[in-house]
Amino acid sequence: MLHIEKFTFNPFQENTYIAYNDEGDCLIVDPGCFNREEEAEITSFIEAKKLKPKALINTHGHIDHVFGNRFVFEKYGLKPLIHRDDLIVLQNAEKVAEMYGIPFTPSPDPEILDQDFFDLGNLRFKILFVPGHSPGHIALYHPESSTLLSGDVLFKRSIGRTDLPGGDMSTLYNSVRNVLFKLPDETVVYAGHMEETTIGEEKRENPFFN
Repeated sequence: MLHIEKFTFNPFQENTYIAYNDEGDCLIVDPGCFNREEEAEITSFIEAKKLKPKALINTHGHIDHVFGNRFVFEKYGLKPLIHRDDLIVLQNAEKVAEMYGIPFTPSPDPEILDQDFFDLGNLRFKILFVPGHSPGHIALYHPESSTLLSGDVLFKRSIGRTDLPGGDMSTLYNSVRNVLFKLPDETVVYAGHMEETTIGEEKRENPFFN
């Protein structure tokens, strides 16, 4: 069975997720932990649940989603997995942080996530390629539980911004309409910001598509 725990971190109010199964295998998605207190939140949860971190996935490389990459690598020995088209975004994160005047510890060198599926023990996630917010953005879909970790593509009544380098509005619209909106209406969307929603709700209520 898939379990999801959400943490909201850093000045951008980014949602970091820990996905885990009944056997205690866990996947860390978009670690945005920004300081020692936020790092301790993740560590305390993992220790309390007796979880075994198996992988770190970045849905994309924007700074608010990768602040904790170095911490997770040093604590658990996990290199970030990211789509090859978002390598440039991750590599530019330190410069972007400088522009914001925010401290940033460089991410370890990532590994390329180029498969169609990701297995966490007995859980299989489908890797969905959904560019537009960034050039190599991916989402994680678990069909058996109708669960989607959408990153910054689709939010409750909103969508990801496209005014950052590598963003493109028409590409984002295509990703939502032709990939995410093809999922079952009951699919629960765990987004990179704000609260949860469902695919059905967004097809009916999202003002960018009505």
